[in-house]
Amino acid sequence: MQTTEPTAGAPCWVELGTTDPDAAKVYYREVFGWRVETDPRPEAGGYTMLSLAGAPVAALTPLYAPGRPTAWTVSFATRDADASAAAVTEAGGTLLNEPMDVLDLGRFAVLADPSGAVFSLWQARSFAGAAVFGVPGSLGWVELATPDPEGARVFYPRVFGWTVNAGDTYTQWGLEGADFGGMSPLDERYPSGTPAHWLPYFAVADVDATAARATEAGGAPVVPPMDVPGGPRVAMIRDPQGGVFGIHRAGPVE
Repeated sequence: MQTTEPTAGAPCWVELGTTDPDAAKVYYREVFGWRVETDPRPEAGGYTMLSLAGAPVAALTPLYAPGRPTAWTVSFATRDADASAAAVTEAGGTLLNEPMDVLDLGRFAVLADPSGAVFSLWQARSFAGAAVFGVPGSLGWVELATPDPEGARVFYPRVFGWTVNAGDTYTQWGLEGADFGGMSPLDERYPSGTPAHWLPYFAVADVDATAARATEAGGAPVVPPMDVPGGPRVAMIRDPQGGVFGIHRAGPVE
């Protein structure tokens, strides 16, 4: 990710909704070395901040809606959550949770694009989002898997003003020259029935070592470590509760 701070239209935060927050705290601390701090206030609902050397990088929460699967959600920064939510629905997306205030931290909404991929909007007040990007242990990339790449190339630039760099098999998203994510078609490489989704990739110093640590801690490889042609070394992991995330080698591609 070339962006170094939360920018309107770009990813600014990721959080895991999980069936077992206590187990997830242990797991992600072992995998990434994150410090875990749960907000003790009842109104916070068990919200747990995950930080790296004192810098917030992600969060985890209980599943507030019964029956939902464990999953990571990507949040995109906006200056006006209500206006952006309206833009999403006008472009064919779906509003899942109305814009609402989160204490004094900010305002958020949960939506889905026309193919069903869920994401959040975050309008910062006292909390801007992740404090670092692209360094080992922090968010480095976000990726959309969708059955309708052509529709996504229309939808997201319309809503967020993203630039589109479309290759034969992969599309990169950016803002004013700063790339932060990509898109792959939801095709036969994915298990049957996989829904459209956004996936966070965390930067790491050593993909193979991190993947091994994630597996030893109780996770399972979805995509084992591999070199992307023209890109970094990557892997995809499923945590013990079923939440899937990616990892990629931090730094410039060699």
